[in-house]
Amino acid sequence: MRKSRKPKCAHCKQLFRPDPRNVKRQKYCSRPECRKASKAASQKKWLEKPENQDYFQGTDNTCRVQQWRSRHPGYWRKKHGLPEPLQDPLTPNMVEKQDVTRQLSCHALQDLLSAQPLVFLGLLAQLSGSPLQDDIVT
Repeated sequence: MRKSRKPKCAHCKQLFRPDPRNVKRQKYCSRPECRKASKAASQKKWLEKPENQDYFQGTDNTCRVQQWRSRHPGYWRKKHGLPEPLQDPLTPNMVEKQDVTRQLSCHALQDLLSAQPLVFLGLLAQLSGSPLQDDIVT
């Protein structure tokens, strides 16, 4: 099995493992400062092409930018502080504890059951010949 060679980052000069989909083309590692350097180099390379040198110049582009700036006055002067919350803060409503134990009986459920229904079920089971409750009902 062949070992994959790790290339050196063009910005920080450290070895890195490239993304498997871009092994042959990736020249920068994934650290934020290297990604910024990659973006700057890419933009510089794009602007150096003869067909792109006049891309951002001309009356069309100037008019477009002026219209956008007139529609968005003060865009660059906005203070970007904390974002507004999506919902208002809720104040917790304190619920008083209710004394539920007084309402409950102090007896367990088994103690509340009387033996009469059991005797009746036993009698029905004897008469019908089947001890199953489903058979007694039908």
